[in-house]
Amino acid sequence: MKDKARIAGVGMVPFTKAGRSAPYDAMGADAARQALADAGLPYGEVQQAYVGFVIGDTTSGQQALYALGLNGTPIVNVNNACASGSTALFLAHQAVASGTVDVALALGFEQMLAGALASPFNDRPGVNGTLNAMVARVQGWDEKAPIAAQYFGGAGREYQRRYGMPDEVFAMISVKSRRHAARNPLAVFREPTTVEEVLASARIHAGLTKLQCCPPTCGAAAAVVVSADYASRHGLSGRSVAIAGQALTTDAGASFEAGDMIAGVGADMTRRAARSAYRQAGIGADELHVVELHDCFTPNEVISYEALGLCPEGGAERFIRDGANTYGGRVVTNPSGGLLSKGHPLGATGLAQVAEIVWQLRGEAGERQVPGARLGLAHNVGIGGACVVTVLAR
Repeated sequence: MKDKARIAGVGMVPFTKAGRSAPYDAMGADAARQALADAGLPYGEVQQAYVGFVIGDTTSGQQALYALGLNGTPIVNVNNACASGSTALFLAHQAVASGTVDVALALGFEQMLAGALASPFNDRPGVNGTLNAMVARVQGWDEKAPIAAQYFGGAGREYQRRYGMPDEVFAMISVKSRRHAARNPLAVFREPTTVEEVLASARIHAGLTKLQCCPPTCGAAAAVVVSADYASRHGLSGRSVAIAGQALTTDAGASFEAGDMIAGVGADMTRRAARSAYRQAGIGADELHVVELHDCFTPNEVISYEALGLCPEGGAERFIRDGANTYGGRVVTNPSGGLLSKGHPLGATGLAQVAEIVWQLRGEAGERQVPGARLGLAHNVGIGGACVVTVLAR
């Protein structure tokens, strides 16, 4: 790992429910300052910055980072659906690994509104037209149901038809998520819940209940990426974490051609990204100690276990029932509480996942520390589509 680009610092503001946060620019500036302070670097050392967000105007990244200094640093704004934050990191990593710069900043933020996501445009084709056409063909289209719930609820139903997993096992994911979030002061939902409460919460669509869906959230997170040489010259190697492997994928024909809802919501993208990241890192999925994966809805956690290779195809029920996904099991998944409980501010999510993995690998995660964690993975999906898988090593 000695020649790999490294994450020298991370930062994250506490996530909040929609409508209760500081403005996006204040949150973004705060997270960036934290990451720089964690790395022990001034903003003037940053040679390029990449800023991810979904709901915002053109140069929102400049609005946030100008508060750190008007020094002409190139700032690139990134919108790649829910994978915007991890895509900003991918670009920062690419700039450093290519030798173009020695120091790059990745920042992600979101200031969301309450309620289901909706496009502000009605005068042009929607961004998910190819997926929507497949959904309508495979399971019909419900004009009254939230769009994302139709995607992931449909994928959950398909998984049940294929493997017979009962509703209660999906609910166990939400219970695990809250149990982990109780140890995370940056998470939104830290109160415990039960399988019975999850199943009794309001019905959303196709078996999904309210407590199986991530909430609209506001927040920001950031990471400072440096070259291995820069880390060595500036004494940053000790606390920095290597980006051992990273891949960005988009949809291929397999996402749509077979009428497979599981592939349509990102399983195929995830599988290809994971294989590439593992190959770059020279590891297998069975060597990971801690994983932050994209659990926007409980079915996507199930699907992601298998697409990431954490358990065999069709093996998620046994993986969950055996507690292989939590402390004392094979690999701790979403120790932060994940999107379901920590929250899902779209542009910030991928970088918040990476911040959690960095803290875990440094041994700085407090009550939620995974003992002996040396290898971790962050998995961030955006429908439309994009997936980033990042393997981090200490």
